Amino acid sequence: MAKKVLMTSNGDEVSRNIAIQLAKHGCRLVMMGDEASLRSTIDHIRVSVDGAFPVELIGVDMEADSEEAFRVAVHKAWTRLGSLDAFINCCTYQGKMQDILQVSEDEFKKITKINLTAPWFISKAVASMMKEHGTGGSIVFMATIASGERGLYPGADAYATAAAGIHQLVRASAMSLGKHKIRVNMISRGLHIGDEYPVSVGIDRAEKLVKDAAPLGQWLNPEKDLYSTVIYLISDGSCFMTGLNKSPRWRMRMDLIPC
Repeated sequence: MAKKVLMTSNGDEVSRNIAIQLAKHGCRLVMMGDEASLRSTIDHIRVSVDGAFPVELIGVDMEADSEEAFRVAVHKAWTRLGSLDAFINCCTYQGKMQDILQVSEDEFKKITKINLTAPWFISKAVASMMKEHGTGGSIVFMATIASGERGLYPGADAYATAAAGIHQLVRASAMSLGKHKIRVNMISRGLHIGDEYPVSVGIDRAEKLVKDAAPLGQWLNPEKDLYSTVIYLISDGSCFMTGLNKSPRWRMRMDLIPC
């Protein structure tokens, strides 16, 4: 599956493993975000993945206020690969777990810029170029099940709110962009052990949450549980799938979630 893919990342474990699997499956990859955070992932692919295409890196400030900064970055990615088949937005910032009364103005702005504003600008730029060149393509957002459920991550008010914006962006833009053969989908992933919530509340409490609320009683495994869904959503096999919110292996029973 030799797709040309632009992927945002902050170098976290989840996006790192998705990037590695994309390289293993023959994708040509441009990674976008903080250069220092992404360098180790790119070096790992270069050394460890036999036959992988060289991964391009485009540095961009994901808190930038300027739409132009993201448009220029997307144009660079398009030029380096010759076109883009897919855009995968994996760069997220959860912030500190705290309720709405404690979130500072600066923290709220950072959360909304990284989790909502930047994805908006980048996806708009990608879709504009896909439309201009008549290529169509796939846009995939990585978000959280907290965006659509009540009380899932106590203390994630700002993050869940920004993610809910992405949730609606997927629905709306799928309708707007379908006529240009551009598909838009979202993966709502569950918790894994390195997320801010289990770290902040303590592993014992977080493990009880998973045991009581998740039917499979399992943490998300970043190495195994997401990449196949990502690959499917950017592949030709999902050519009739758009506006979808998928939650791989994770279905919460909301009556058991503490409020």
